[in-house]
Amino acid sequence: MATVEIKVPDIGDFDEVAVIEVLVKVGDTVKAEQSLITVESDKASMEIPSSQAGVVKELKVEVGSKVKEGSVVLVLEGEGAAAPAASAPAAAAPAPAAAAPAPAAAAGPIDIKVPDIGDFKDVAVIEVLVKPGDTIKAEQSLITVESDKASMEIPSSAAGVLKELKVKVGDTVNIGDLIAVIEGTAGAAAPAAAAPASAQAAAAAAPASASAPVPAASAPAAAPPAHDPTVAPSGKMPHASPSVRKFARELGVPLEEVKGSGPKGRITQEDVQSFTRSVMSGAASTKAAGAKAPAGGGGEALGLIPWPKVDFTKFGTVERKDLSRIKKLSGANLHRNWVMIPHVTNNDEADITELEAFRVATNKENEKSGVKVTMLAFVIKAMVSALKKFPDFNTSLDGDQLVYKQYYNIGFAADTPNGLVVPVLKDADKKGVLQISQEMGDLAKKARDGKLGSADMQGGCISISSLGGIGGTHFTPIINAPEVAILGLSKGQMKPVWDGKQFVPRLTLPLSLSYDHRVIDGAAAARFNAYLGQVLADFRRVLL
Repeated sequence: MATVEIKVPDIGDFDEVAVIEVLVKVGDTVKAEQSLITVESDKASMEIPSSQAGVVKELKVEVGSKVKEGSVVLVLEGEGAAAPAASAPAAAAPAPAAAAPAPAAAAGPIDIKVPDIGDFKDVAVIEVLVKPGDTIKAEQSLITVESDKASMEIPSSAAGVLKELKVKVGDTVNIGDLIAVIEGTAGAAAPAAAAPASAQAAAAAAPASASAPVPAASAPAAAPPAHDPTVAPSGKMPHASPSVRKFARELGVPLEEVKGSGPKGRITQEDVQSFTRSVMSGAASTKAAGAKAPAGGGGEALGLIPWPKVDFTKFGTVERKDLSRIKKLSGANLHRNWVMIPHVTNNDEADITELEAFRVATNKENEKSGVKVTMLAFVIKAMVSALKKFPDFNTSLDGDQLVYKQYYNIGFAADTPNGLVVPVLKDADKKGVLQISQEMGDLAKKARDGKLGSADMQGGCISISSLGGIGGTHFTPIINAPEVAILGLSKGQMKPVWDGKQFVPRLTLPLSLSYDHRVIDGAAAARFNAYLGQVLADFRRVLL
């Protein structure tokens, strides 16, 4: 029988992640895209799916193992090879012939499908990187897809010759969709012997594949079950993976009130999203939302009144335009963050007269290098100094614990034609202002071109939203969860400042610091903003 090694695909900006759960055992029959293991990094947890169907022959990992892209998870015996063995009488005669060309069992058509690429649905194909007849290596990129928040390349799970492409530029794909058909590299050795086997395997698989999607297709079509908040939870821990638990925590969804649609009642990410939509549409409610107001409050349920339905055409001519994909996603995130995080904003000003003069002089000195230093680059460097002095701002809230980060990655809002995105500049503490300016320029260009990958927008400690090039005095930026603060920069203005003897013109930069009041109190926020202003007024303080 042919064996296939199932490896860890490209899972983003992760290296040496820990295996926290093994979902299969030796002897299990697994389907393509079935989850095999759950891994967890310091940023996220995720399930690694199988790129092919077959029977688990050997497990190469265990709980506690460390894996990375390309690590072998397990060894499968392909279903196509196992099928003839089931008919023992028929297989007895040709056994010697079948034994010799064993590699031919891996030959024949291999379906390449979209692996688990995270929380993405209906992503657009923006580039096809191969053509029929090309020789493909395992893990070679086949297509590039783009969602509302990232673009990524989808690799091949097997090597061979590309026989047929099933997608084109402009198509939309989901997890499990067929991308291409590859002729296995071993197929050339014994095409005649492989043909009957592959035909038999295809015939055997046809009824199963035809019937399998029926329940899967009907499940999403069914309306979400009516939620009864009066029914007490069973007391058992909800059956869900760590990644789904984390996702539910971020949305504030009580998992014990969600009905799972996965195997053995396992709660999937789609179940959490469906439950959230049901609650927001009024079709269901959580126990917290169903609680009654105190006496004297009218007894109304605590919650939002329905969104107003207005026929705008009654008042004049209108035009309708769909929200961009980025705005749809960012809108949902901003809504969640604003509702769930108790925001408070501290406003202050920094005297940047000398710093601006130094910035202009620096740009003049480095004119030939092509690197233009912006005020934002200095603010990022000053932010690192402030985070080191006030470590509570470099945290994330995880349940009843604060996660203190020992790295300094600064996100900055970038305005693009399709909406706002937040690239993250990594390890800002290890870089000078010139390098920060160069990398910011590169990330901003990728954002405008729609080429930001998911890794470019992950791992931020705190974010900066700058309106300095546009105007305004102060504003209230919304915190980018799971961060606990965000700094807003408005346009610098010349102001008369009293120096003890007279008013002198000084260039001041408005600072608007929004913070999560569950983690940070007002006094700490005021000290943080004041210190940031001191550093910007005298940049030598970053050396202290």
